[in-house]
Amino acid sequence: MLTREIAQTIVLETSLRLNRNINIMDEKGIIIASGDSSRIDDIHEGALAVLKSGETLIISSNERGVWRGAHPGINLPIVFQDKIVGVIGITGNPKEIEELGGIVKMITELMIQEKFIASQLEWKMRTKEMIIEELLKSAPSYSNIERWLNLVGQNLREPFITAVIQMTDRTISNQSLISKIEELIGEKHCLVGFININRMFIAFSGYNEHESDKKLNSIYEALKKLKLTFRLAYSTPFISLSKFNQSYIDCDLALQISDEKEDFISFVEVEPKALIYKIDRAWGEKFTDRIMDKTIVKYSDTLDVFFKNNLNIQQTADDLYLHRNTLIYRLSKIEKDTGYDPKKFRDALTLQLALWSDKRLKSVEL
Repeated sequence: MLTREIAQTIVLETSLRLNRNINIMDEKGIIIASGDSSRIDDIHEGALAVLKSGETLIISSNERGVWRGAHPGINLPIVFQDKIVGVIGITGNPKEIEELGGIVKMITELMIQEKFIASQLEWKMRTKEMIIEELLKSAPSYSNIERWLNLVGQNLREPFITAVIQMTDRTISNQSLISKIEELIGEKHCLVGFININRMFIAFSGYNEHESDKKLNSIYEALKKLKLTFRLAYSTPFISLSKFNQSYIDCDLALQISDEKEDFISFVEVEPKALIYKIDRAWGEKFTDRIMDKTIVKYSDTLDVFFKNNLNIQQTADDLYLHRNTLIYRLSKIEKDTGYDPKKFRDALTLQLALWSDKRLKSVEL
């Protein structure tokens, strides 16, 4: 655990604050970091004595030359998880630096602990990302998934729901964000990781739909409080690991086809529209060309708002800042020119499908 990189960091941090030369020796008594670079890789006999006894060794000025590779000063064991992993030496008059020894030892052990925790978190985070990458494949290796889940001490229990969070303009670190979401959901009930720099994937495990909805709302509120710019889409429930790939595709499609102003999107809400994106393109073109005449194209924005407002004339007029009669004129014009009355459910459904299909075809062209 006491690597040269960690040791050099400790030396730099402590030497600057104490204005003393600091040496760190590994479990073999070799100097692996020092304020005096010429001493690196030398054997420090004082450190060997500390490693053997487990006790602090003070070397006075009249003992110069007694301990090979050692200068006057104080040498203390570095303990990590009840094991001596190295020795830290402070060069100088022992009487002047003796009181500093305990402080430097404590700081060193805390820094090693901090580095260890960080490395464990990083390893765990990467392992979870590997599980997610495998789950999202069209033909995942379930043996690999099970092995990696065992490594991080988790299992996946049905039912499942997945969520995708697309983010921009954030200052919080990946690990901090993942830890926050795991805390909200419960680490044993979720698998969280980034699948690219600004896209996070969440798998809910063992929660029913109602429980998942509550957790999703908690996540949404927490991200809002953090003042993050994001859009969140979530799937329908499913019970097979083989469906993770499709659930991700559904979330991705929900983000693509929903209004960009919407930031909390259920696939269920956009599923009828999603069907248009899943049908054969030739069928879509044939249907769209037959329905979309110049009048519908002209008033497509009016129809979009009218359908979003569940065919409510007054609400649509208010949202479009139109006089009610102006809106009625437009709807009547559509009926007169196309034969489809937007105020009737069957005709409204046909027109809505045509508008969705037209947007799909235009997005493909772009």
